[in-house]
Amino acid sequence: MFRLYSLFALVDLALLVIALIDCLSVEEYAIRALPRGLWVFLILLFSPIGAIAWFIAGRPARPVQLSNGTVWRPGAGFPEHERPAGRRGPVAPDDDPEFLRGLTTSRKEDEQMMKTWEADLRRREEELRRREKDRGDDTA
Repeated sequence: MFRLYSLFALVDLALLVIALIDCLSVEEYAIRALPRGLWVFLILLFSPIGAIAWFIAGRPARPVQLSNGTVWRPGAGFPEHERPAGRRGPVAPDDDPEFLRGLTTSRKEDEQMMKTWEADLRRREEELRRREKDRGDDTA
């Protein structure tokens, strides 16, 4: 029984040391989920659970080999010059030529409609003045 406990203690110590060295040697920006200090605290205080949690949730994700042969690191995204063709994100309205063309067309249509309405309003006002003038001439 003593041998079994000593074996568990040895495995726990090895796991703790490996997780601690791994946590301290990884770049700060690559650590997932929590800051480095909190991971060290968890690894030391909650052994072996903290070390296992580090390997599952805190350790940086491994790079992925893409089908075109390039390597992609999770969280790295795609620099604009390496973005795959056909997978463009949404374009801001002021950078989208089609949207700007639509605005120009819409503005021209609105101006034309406004001119039509103004001409119709002038015509109706003139008609109303003529009627009032004709009524005024009839009563006099």
